[in-house]
Amino acid sequence: MIREFIQRRKVDQTTDTTQQDHTIISGFKAGAQFDDRLDIESEISHLESMKIVLRGFKWLKYVKALFITRWAMRTVIIIPGLFLGWFAKIVIDHVILQVPLVADDVNFPPHMYWLLEILEGREPLNIALILLTIYVFGLVLIGTRAGGTGAGLYTGRDAASSAENAVSGGQGGAFTGSEAGGIWGITEWWISVRLSQRYINRLRTDLFKRLVRAPMTRIDDQAVGDSLYRTLYDTPMVFTNITETVFSPFFTFVGLGLTFYQLWWTYAEVSMAIVGLMALMIPITIFTTIAPSRWIRRMTQNQRAAGAATTNTLEETMNNISAVQSLGAMKTEKERFAKRSAHAFWRARISMFPWLGVGIILQIVGWPLAFYLAWHVTNLVIDGQLTVGDFGALFGMYMGLQGTFQGLGRLWLNIQDQAAAARRVFFFMDLVADDEEHKPGNELGTITEGVEIENVGFQYPNGFVALRDINLQLNIGEVVALIGPTGCGKTSLAYLLPAFLKPTTGRVLVDGFDVMDIDLASLRKQTSYIFQEHFLLSESIRSNLNLANPDATEADMLRALEAASCMEFIRELPDGIDTVLGRSGDTLSVGQQQRLSIARGLVRDARIIVLDEPTAALDPQTESVLVRSLRSEAGDRLVVVIAHRLSTIRQADKIVFLDEGEIKEVGSHDELMSHEDGPYREFVNLQSSTQAA
Repeated sequence: MIREFIQRRKVDQTTDTTQQDHTIISGFKAGAQFDDRLDIESEISHLESMKIVLRGFKWLKYVKALFITRWAMRTVIIIPGLFLGWFAKIVIDHVILQVPLVADDVNFPPHMYWLLEILEGREPLNIALILLTIYVFGLVLIGTRAGGTGAGLYTGRDAASSAENAVSGGQGGAFTGSEAGGIWGITEWWISVRLSQRYINRLRTDLFKRLVRAPMTRIDDQAVGDSLYRTLYDTPMVFTNITETVFSPFFTFVGLGLTFYQLWWTYAEVSMAIVGLMALMIPITIFTTIAPSRWIRRMTQNQRAAGAATTNTLEETMNNISAVQSLGAMKTEKERFAKRSAHAFWRARISMFPWLGVGIILQIVGWPLAFYLAWHVTNLVIDGQLTVGDFGALFGMYMGLQGTFQGLGRLWLNIQDQAAAARRVFFFMDLVADDEEHKPGNELGTITEGVEIENVGFQYPNGFVALRDINLQLNIGEVVALIGPTGCGKTSLAYLLPAFLKPTTGRVLVDGFDVMDIDLASLRKQTSYIFQEHFLLSESIRSNLNLANPDATEADMLRALEAASCMEFIRELPDGIDTVLGRSGDTLSVGQQQRLSIARGLVRDARIIVLDEPTAALDPQTESVLVRSLRSEAGDRLVVVIAHRLSTIRQADKIVFLDEGEIKEVGSHDELMSHEDGPYREFVNLQSSTQAA
């Protein structure tokens, strides 16, 4: 029975979750490759990392009021820290040990004199009550200060949870939540949450805006999962970097200045060794943290790239789940995901080593100094130069300083860590957007003539030449069919019309204007491209139509749906055009998806309509109705159809036959069929014989 119990709960070890092909040393090396096709040069210098940090300041203009308020509230919290340590000295010397308090005879910094005058000559119990009253009032207003509000989110070392903490937990590196508690701390924490969310939301939106405006050739090389990862998990680190570089140094040095002021004023005459001993932590911290900064940048980049690769795998598999299940590849995909996920966690573990090393070194150096300080101050107490209360005040200051110096050292490492994530954000911010290659503001008027393509050639970034010396006139009012064998350049040619692709040579003219010299948005507004793939949202039919034309009335929608032969199946749906579709429209048949995609293109009311294989999934009767509708739509429009079906092609006013990226023939069906040895006639005869067979 016990053996069966163990067997039933035996861990599945068929999936490799180890990193046998990697060593700890390899985790420190440069050159690791993941899914990136565009962002392949990730190494940056110290100077470049600082430039990246400074770029984040641009988005502070959207949160100025919150930022200043947050700074002011954090600054005020410094004040209680000037008193707490000295409260301990008063309690020890004048309450517990009951030494009479004479303001002129005790050793305190100037900011304590007003309180000493109030307490002077009072009984120990009265002194304790006054200090207790002040402390209780401060407890309600600002809490314990050391513990803060306690508000925040539990997080791990992985980039995703750290990013969510930065967004929703009021996190900002060392500038996290609030150091105060009570009323002040809760208010400050709430302002911190609003500040981080507003800043990060604006940055995410701007990055998303750049991603959706990327040229088609770049989109093809960019994994969706990586874009998702950069937008959601890398952007929060830009805000964290800002708070690290602005607030951490400011409050650290202000705190150091105030601490050394208290030390110098109160104890410098007793022993310069005390001040010097505490100041010794500065060079130790600097030298300890400079060396591993390059490793931290590199390892953070690799950790995030590995996380993005995991997201890519998930997105690719779920986006093609039908193919995965039909091919029985579930186990293969599970193992691929598990391996990438395990590698991302391994990268996260490896990235902790530099931090652990720095922490250990600082502790090894810091604690001997603390013991020496304790020994030295004890001797001064025995010699009568200091009181027992001074020992408590000094040791408390040293422990605070040690933590401050360690934080100062980690500040540089934090900046390097977050700069690696920020670099991934700004890499895509810096890439040229699609519309920036044109001339924004140079609006194109209503298209009345058509499109002229002059001597156009196009070569993809990988070197493949798709089009050669294309010359073509496409007029408003025409139905034009682009045909030819697979890979001949039909889609590349059609992509030139809405400027999805830019000519490598030659030019594309719309009403006589070069498309590169006009505002891209004004061209796209008058162009509707209906892709062969059915890009439908998992929303209502109405919402899908509104995506193409937010201003479309219901009458406009119904007219487009009728023209695309959609109403026959929409009438049977329970909620009509308000019916919510499944993932990518999968609750509709392929033919219905195709017709709905065409309706969405028609409701745009564009002057140029491009349809890529619009009738591929339609039955002959529906195809006939749709083609007639398209001809009627072409009265004041240019309709370009990429097609293989003869029933669709023969009804075009102009047929453009392409092969190997070149135009071989242009004319109507009858004209081209009259060419006995023409490639179009050969194409038609081949298709007719295939259909007959």
